[in-house]
Amino acid sequence: QVHLGESGGGLVQRGGSLKLSCVVSGGAFSMYVMAWFRQAPGKEREFVAAIMWKDMAYYADSVKGRFTISRDNAKNTLYLQMNSLKPEDTAVYYCATDPLGNYYEGTYDYWGQGTQVTVSS
Repeated sequence: QVHLGESGGGLVQRGGSLKLSCVVSGGAFSMYVMAWFRQAPGKEREFVAAIMWKDMAYYADSVKGRFTISRDNAKNTLYLQMNSLKPEDTAVYYCATDPLGNYYEGTYDYWGQGTQVTVSS
């Protein structure tokens, strides 16, 4: 059974930075497609970034150039470095693995519990 646990969320001012972590237990982490999604109040969950098993990364247009997804296979940990944060980045951020469809679709088999990111103006 694969288990994911996010951390690193918090309150930050506009223009600030946060780094989210997602520790994965169970399975062959280095072979997984991993992704970050977010869900703001009253909105649908949306794709943020994904990283493939050869470290090829993909980003939503809204975060491109500001966010960086990375992984440390030795630590079974996925990261999301978020810079130049905006109030519209406020959401609960989830990590996910084992996509059942395209990487940008929210059809992943395993999800973390989420971590809150709040950006004040």
